[in-house]
Amino acid sequence: MAKFEVNEELVRKLADLLQETGLNEIEYEVNNHRIRVAKNAGVTAVAAAPAGAAPCMPQKPAAGGPEAIPAGAVTAPMVGTVYVANEPGAPAFVKVGDQVSEGQVLLIIEAMKVMNPLSSPRAGTVKQIMISDGQPVEYGEPLLVIE
Repeated sequence: MAKFEVNEELVRKLADLLQETGLNEIEYEVNNHRIRVAKNAGVTAVAAAPAGAAPCMPQKPAAGGPEAIPAGAVTAPMVGTVYVANEPGAPAFVKVGDQVSEGQVLLIIEAMKVMNPLSSPRAGTVKQIMISDGQPVEYGEPLLVIE
């Protein structure tokens, strides 16, 4: 296997894109090499691996299909394990019927031993919670519905 040289300029551009968009992580693939840049509390981490080493991201289901994403759904921005509270035994961040404001923490997704809080993209009422504590989730999977 050929040695993979990390393009520092590309990594810096991806890190800048994270900062601009407010995303927690981003992946870029070219010539069977994948670069993943993630941030946590102001720290940016980079991991590079051959593209075949990581599972493919699932495609979004077709509209109206059996696994269609409900209107108002907040979806997983990454693959990981969902936690509904700050720590075991603590009250859940939100429950069905709660009023939430934009930016309020809804849950935590643990990815690569990093705890990533998921904030509400909008204000509204939690109508449905589609996950349970400690459940693994995939990118794009619906987690809860806010109307």
